[in-house]
Amino acid sequence: MSAPLQDISRRGFLSAAAGVGGTVVLALTLPGFGGREKPGAGTAGAQLNAWLVIAADNAFTIVVDRSEMGQGVYTALPTLLAEELEISVDAIKVVAAPVGDAYVNPGNGGQVTGTSNSVQDAWEKLRVAGAQARTMLIAAAAERWHVDPDSCHVEQGFIIGPTGKTLSYGNVAVAAARLPVPKNVKLKSKDRYRLIGKSRLRLDSGDKVDGRAQFGIDVSLPGMLYAALAQSPVLGGKVSALDSAAADKMPGVRRILVTAASGVVVIADHFWQALQARKALKITWDPGSNARLDNAGIRALLEKGARTVPALSARADGDAAKALKSATQTLHAVYELPLLAHATMEPMNCTADVKPDGCDVYVGTQVQKVTQLTAAAAAGLDPAKVRVFTTLLGGGFGRRLDVDFVPAAVEASKAVGVPVKVIWTREDDMTHDTFRPPAREEISGGLDGEGRLIAWALHIISPSITARMFPPVKGVDDSVIEAAVNCPYAVPNFSLGYSRQEIGIDVGYMRSVSHAPNCFVIESFMDELAHAAGKNPLEFRLKLLEAKPRHTRVLKLAAERAGWSRTRLARFQGMAFMEGYTTHMAQVAEISIDAGALKVHKITCVVDCGQMVNPRIVESQIVSGIVFGLSSALWGEVTLVEGQAQQTNFNSYRVLRGNEMPEIDVQLVDSDEAPGGIGEPSVALVAPAICNALFAATGKRLRTLPIAGQALKNT
Repeated sequence: MSAPLQDISRRGFLSAAAGVGGTVVLALTLPGFGGREKPGAGTAGAQLNAWLVIAADNAFTIVVDRSEMGQGVYTALPTLLAEELEISVDAIKVVAAPVGDAYVNPGNGGQVTGTSNSVQDAWEKLRVAGAQARTMLIAAAAERWHVDPDSCHVEQGFIIGPTGKTLSYGNVAVAAARLPVPKNVKLKSKDRYRLIGKSRLRLDSGDKVDGRAQFGIDVSLPGMLYAALAQSPVLGGKVSALDSAAADKMPGVRRILVTAASGVVVIADHFWQALQARKALKITWDPGSNARLDNAGIRALLEKGARTVPALSARADGDAAKALKSATQTLHAVYELPLLAHATMEPMNCTADVKPDGCDVYVGTQVQKVTQLTAAAAAGLDPAKVRVFTTLLGGGFGRRLDVDFVPAAVEASKAVGVPVKVIWTREDDMTHDTFRPPAREEISGGLDGEGRLIAWALHIISPSITARMFPPVKGVDDSVIEAAVNCPYAVPNFSLGYSRQEIGIDVGYMRSVSHAPNCFVIESFMDELAHAAGKNPLEFRLKLLEAKPRHTRVLKLAAERAGWSRTRLARFQGMAFMEGYTTHMAQVAEISIDAGALKVHKITCVVDCGQMVNPRIVESQIVSGIVFGLSSALWGEVTLVEGQAQQTNFNSYRVLRGNEMPEIDVQLVDSDEAPGGIGEPSVALVAPAICNALFAATGKRLRTLPIAGQALKNT
């Protein structure tokens, strides 16, 4: 399905796209991204900013501009193109996009795979590209037959004329390439879709089953060496002194480098040799300012920030402070969220091949342009001389938005003059993650005499990821207030403030970013308010959403499907709702407690994410997010002792196991709305739904995570 990495060069791409002995004859770019509005001619030398390539032998290739990390874009995005081209999705070959302005994601401000907007971004532009190609191909065939283009139609890659004549797309692609690219094309209506909205198997599944799929860790180049990286045990520490005498003499060792950014790189013939030599190094580390940092210290910093760092206003409706003073009943709570590790299945790795005139980087990354710039700096080259070949990602979750694993590979390859693959061990990956930031969230609510919510004030104290990764940040960091700033509940007096408090270590984006901590706080506190008002949590929410039918529908469906009003013996339920990534979602968790042990029996999830390209992929993403959210809610926490992460592998950083998997019931709501994001929202609702169920079971309100280690007893 996808071309081997070694083929995806500027020349190799076109060769692979054309097929054996074929010739590329038509390449289209997308409107608004540097595409030609004049003739869309493409030749064997066509530029790689083309999205669609049609070969003379009727082979089709699409350049996918989003990284495939399990979310299904290598199937969903080709489907959009195939729909308008009237071809089978199976007929398309997929290659990963190179670095280029054509592949910038406007919603993310760069060439970025994130924020669950891949389908949203591609929804119209790929269909337009397909429709343009179809229109040009029909016009070329009609010209050859001397007939009106309106009398022709297409089926499965063939143009069919009024007298039954047929021509394949490849037969007329040369002529079509000489025609102007139509500016205005009519897209198919929903009732005419053959592919969009239909469930089908993913295109990349077969390659992953039989081993043909190439992840970063699978890359193999002629003459390639391997490298292991020694990093400071204390986060942020640096090398002070190195004695490598013993390691230098070990079998297979080629070179040992000290790098300013990474640590000590050991290069050897095989990775095992590099690891063994790394163990023999005698390194004196300068721990820096984090030598005494621990979780208690982080908590104290956030508490101090709550008192001393003025809150920037992110939203202010009415006068929340005044309304709280006049409320009949007020509630106040403090919620705390821990550091979390991304824990991707594939640890960080990168392969670099540096030559005097250029550098090739083979890597699973979510940020191709940033990777290019980072590699260029490490190699001392102009960025234009660095090519980035994106492999499949064995999990991203936001971790591969960072590029801290790239420089060591580039520096190592430059030093030895051959390709070098740097691999982090699982322990390297766990202990040197860019962890999800911790947060302290202080929240107050006010009820009137009839139990109506009239005031809401939320103050978030947390480090800023964006300030480090994409500076400068002016005003409120949007990535910290997600799900809070667009809180859907109708509260006349609503305030949201943010205080930035750094903690001394780098933090990074993680799947659902701040939707997860903020949804945990909002939906847990919503249950607190309902209990204080003496109202059913469902009815309390519905009253606050009564002006929003789309929201109300999802919440009601979730309650009905989960049997919210049914009495269950020793079973308890909790619910959560969120609007995020322009998707509307509700979850109901059903749990029991036996001798203090929690068991999650079932999670019901109802989703309105607008129109769907492939419902099967959507459901898989929802289930995946729920599993991810369960792991985080139940066990997720990174503890620091003297600046060192204590969790080193999956035995100490627990994730959900097969025998712990609850029943997951997903209902997808049919919708005519524009597509919403789906890769991340289901993560966020798991923790509040479970904790609200725990309150129903125990009467105890959990305001900190993870749940593990907290005393749980039935009421």
